[in-house]
Amino acid sequence: MIPNQLTVFFMTIYLLESLTIIVQSSLIVAVLSREWVQVKRLSPVDMILISLGICRFLLQGTSVLYNFCYDFNPDDYLWYIALIWEFTNTLAFWLTSLLAVVYCVKVSSFTYAIFLWLRWRILRLVPQLLLGSLMISCVTIIVSALRFVFIKSQLISMMQLPGNNTEMETLTTFLEKNYAYQLLAMLFIPFLLFLTSTILLIASLCQHLRQKRHHDTGHSNSSMKAHATALRFLAFFLIFFTSYFFTIIISTTYHLKHKSYWFWASETIIYATISIHLTSLMLSSPALKKVLKDSISSSPLGISLIILVLFTLTY
Repeated sequence: MIPNQLTVFFMTIYLLESLTIIVQSSLIVAVLSREWVQVKRLSPVDMILISLGICRFLLQGTSVLYNFCYDFNPDDYLWYIALIWEFTNTLAFWLTSLLAVVYCVKVSSFTYAIFLWLRWRILRLVPQLLLGSLMISCVTIIVSALRFVFIKSQLISMMQLPGNNTEMETLTTFLEKNYAYQLLAMLFIPFLLFLTSTILLIASLCQHLRQKRHHDTGHSNSSMKAHATALRFLAFFLIFFTSYFFTIIISTTYHLKHKSYWFWASETIIYATISIHLTSLMLSSPALKKVLKDSISSSPLGISLIILVLFTLTY
């Protein structure tokens, strides 16, 4: 079956977004790894960014491989690739939530005892927290692997018995809903941590900005401008990661078919938010921001990047 023009259009956009994400992830890992080799040390935030870059690279690679292989050969259910995607997606959520928590504790101006204690402890615990995120993702993937084995055994046993089409459809529908609930449970906790940390950081910056307005000097005006830019960045960060979370849940709940252009439209939305999310992360790192400026001044591709950067910072 030849896909229609709308499906081909969304497939093309999805492929371009995937290439962009792979390049962005590779750039994050390459630049920060070079900084690590040169300086002989790595900040806790850069540790998380490198881990997230590797995770996003693997996530996008498995997404492209699974979607196109399944679309052109739907009879071959590539469950092992789906497991890799699920593992990297869960790990990416935990790494993003960890990054939001570190930013919140490091930057916020709250003076509560819990914040002061976390500020003293969390930066030292980042390697252990990264390992904990990896272990949690491994546990979830073991559960998913057991679920896939159960599905396969049940379907094989039903196929051997005649007249069980209704039971097979009922089992498939139940397992699809069960998978949606499992995915929601796996992603909800890290998403809640991300949401809470980002909202607290926005509240802290708003409080600090109100205090700055009482001291109307030239220096405070520049500081207020910097705070306003940081607030726009955080709002941008919050909106797109939240959109990513809900788009994944909705697309999984309704189980869109690969042959449908709605499926490819949902994939386009999901990975557009990832690309914009990675762009915002790159703008938050001084080393990555410097590389972006250098690439802008030395290549035609930099022109398009600077347009995206200026759009992000301005709006």
